[in-house]
Amino acid sequence: MLSASLNKAVVPAVGAAGAGPKLARVAPTLSQAQAARQAARLAEAVPHLREAYRVARGRWVGDPALRLLGLPIVTECYRSSERQEELYAQGRSKPGPVVTYKRGGESNHNKRPTPAIDVAFLLSDGSVSWSGLLLSKFARLMKAADARVRWGGDWLTFKDGPHFEVLS
Repeated sequence: MLSASLNKAVVPAVGAAGAGPKLARVAPTLSQAQAARQAARLAEAVPHLREAYRVARGRWVGDPALRLLGLPIVTECYRSSERQEELYAQGRSKPGPVVTYKRGGESNHNKRPTPAIDVAFLLSDGSVSWSGLLLSKFARLMKAADARVRWGGDWLTFKDGPHFEVLS
């Protein structure tokens, strides 16, 4: 699991009269190792998807309100056929919800370089969130960065909120 580097200092914040100092909200950050893993995952993407993600993430991080909500991270980019089969089994022959309808070799994640990434959000407490609200906000930035980006949350049948892909 990812963990965030946190600044735990108590910072005086505006509150109710006589309320005293509160712990300020701190934006999550990546450790050097996490940043290196993110760069390696992103390097597996086709160049225009990689650039769209960088632009969208830059806009997200540049907005003080969005930055406090969480930090966009790439959870998967290229995925082997074996990994795809493991995910396909989930909700069928293995416990958990169905997360894909694509078998090994059928997903855009199975191509190199890959035209698909999955995104989640690193929160300030070190947990990871796949919040539909955060993903929909990030999807607007991704689509604005490159008109070829397609978001899985827009699909009519199986909604795949973490999934972004580009048309070639």
